[in-house]
Amino acid sequence: MSRFAIGVDLGGTRIRAALIDENGRLLQRAEAATAADAGPEVVVSQLDRIAMSVIADVPRDNLVGVGICAPGPLDAERGVALATPTIAGFVDLPLAAMVEGRIGLPVRLENDGIAAALGEWRFGAGVGRRNLVYVTVSTGVGGGVVADGRILRARRGMAGHVGHMTVVRDGEVCSCGNRGCWEAYASGTAFARRARLSAANCPSTALGENGAAIDGPAVFDAASKGDALARDLVSEEADLLGLGIVNLLHLYSPDVVVVGGGLSNGFDLLLPGIIGRINAAAMPPFRDTPVVRAGLSGDSGLIGVSTLVFEAAPSPVSTPSRAETVAL
Repeated sequence: MSRFAIGVDLGGTRIRAALIDENGRLLQRAEAATAADAGPEVVVSQLDRIAMSVIADVPRDNLVGVGICAPGPLDAERGVALATPTIAGFVDLPLAAMVEGRIGLPVRLENDGIAAALGEWRFGAGVGRRNLVYVTVSTGVGGGVVADGRILRARRGMAGHVGHMTVVRDGEVCSCGNRGCWEAYASGTAFARRARLSAANCPSTALGENGAAIDGPAVFDAASKGDALARDLVSEEADLLGLGIVNLLHLYSPDVVVVGGGLSNGFDLLLPGIIGRINAAAMPPFRDTPVVRAGLSGDSGLIGVSTLVFEAAPSPVSTPSRAETVAL
């Protein structure tokens, strides 16, 4: 019997769901903007609707469960969102139990960075590696670590909050409330904010022409066309990313650093600056660590969290063939 999991990627900007098989293949998809300011009940209702929309034609017996990857901090062992700064009301919220009560299937909750690291390790850019650091750069900055062939979860499953390393003492206020976090400087949100502020004071740039939105894709597009301000912004972002990656190299000594999230769409433009910062700041034995783009694109978390669902599900009971039945 074919078995399927529902994977859900719950972010501060969008909720995505997919029907996924045991080989990590996404068969059906759905997504919607997250009502991040509307409160937990509204967001959970959204999650329920989106998840149900991808299983309309699947027999219930073929579904093994639901995997949700979400920004932390969260207690993966208890399925509780502890204090998610990007979604209002996600404080001590029993998210797994709430979703399980609506959908009626077992639910596994995992930090989005850890789930994505698992997805890349099993099916993406980290296949065959024993040590991996995954960094996602989008609304915020998150991550996950594979060390000596095992996903690193640590106490309450809260390891891997790499975006909240302090990189500037008493610096910009982060969404977590601290100052100077890597996320406050290197996230896609911070990148777009710097671009808007810089473009407002640079009449020669093409950014924002004719009222066009100024966001990460717009900056990468302008940079690829030679816009001087956009190139400077990309160089600054690459250097900030490299700064954090140097710290991760020294902490975890991975075989590879995998970069995902929305800003990885500009990976080719960012990579030279990232490598430049690594060569300038990392200790020599760490400088040859490859930094690569995520192999699963934006699906790393969905595929990783579905893997956890399959691992937690009971092994399928095979039905004896007619010949086996006669032999019995």
